[in-house]
Amino acid sequence: MKKPILALILFFGLSSLPAAAGIALQDNPPDRYVVVKGDTLWSIAGKFLKQPWRWPEIWKMNAQQIKNPHLIYPGDMIVLDTTGGSPELRLVKGLETVKLSPRVRAEPTETRAIPSIPPTAIEPFLSRPIAVGEGELEKAPYIIGTEESRVILGAGNSAYVQSIKADSELQWHVYRPGKALVDPDTEETLGFEAVYLGDAKVTRFGEPATISITKSSQEINIGDRLVAAKEGEISAYAPHAPEKIINGRIISAYGGIAEVGKGAIITINKGARDGLEIGHVLALYRHGKNVAPAEYDETSAKTVKLPDERNGLVFVFRVFDKLSYALVMQSEGPVHVLDDARTP
Repeated sequence: MKKPILALILFFGLSSLPAAAGIALQDNPPDRYVVVKGDTLWSIAGKFLKQPWRWPEIWKMNAQQIKNPHLIYPGDMIVLDTTGGSPELRLVKGLETVKLSPRVRAEPTETRAIPSIPPTAIEPFLSRPIAVGEGELEKAPYIIGTEESRVILGAGNSAYVQSIKADSELQWHVYRPGKALVDPDTEETLGFEAVYLGDAKVTRFGEPATISITKSSQEINIGDRLVAAKEGEISAYAPHAPEKIINGRIISAYGGIAEVGKGAIITINKGARDGLEIGHVLALYRHGKNVAPAEYDETSAKTVKLPDERNGLVFVFRVFDKLSYALVMQSEGPVHVLDDARTP
């Protein structure tokens, strides 16, 4: 992007963060580290901490500092200070030691502050309406015809769209309504997937309007819907645990895959109404199986449930009312749909 972007570390509670008690350092952490382009706050914290998502605690952040914070840039030095009895990370800019905390600041791309997590992993999901309410896409403009009566459209093809107003945007995303996102525990419909198909540009307004398909990731057909393209904000979020107990489930994984791993985008059946917010970190748990000990004990007809095993961490980056989207940051094995996502 050529224009400045907003580097934002979100406020994560009205009260001060708890002390950094119980934070485990790496076995041989460096005493200092110079930030380079491509780093993330998570990766830097991982050089010092065994639980990198807890970096806001070791920065000794509190609510007041978050209102007037600083950001980290390539060339800055991070110093580990253990002289005070508990570990603390400090930021050194030149000869000045700075008390680190986040702030809102617009920066050109070439001098951008480092983000919390890899922005390329979530950037496409910040501007696209990946979840919609029931019937929401039915109200959107739709393709009613194609050039030369084509059945399938792709990049470079033109199409005709009904219900695009003359003063509308030029850039659009193309979607198709997807499956219902249903809570596996309550059977409540939480929303519907919006399946992204590609991008289009209006070349002539009218009724119908003419569009040119500029990008396609799947086949585009008559009846597919258009949603105005909006630029998403690239932000550096402060990772933190929810202040309340969250017991959620993975209800889908991007791409319709049942088994994923690190770097995957998942959907969780909890949202803003449940207390989730951007920046929350949740632990993933694989359900323990029920086993029958009868093979070894003929007198027992009972089954025994094996313990649930923690197998990863996710970072919540987009929150709707009833559901949220998260990036799998760590996984010790396959992550499955219906695995638990809980307060760590």
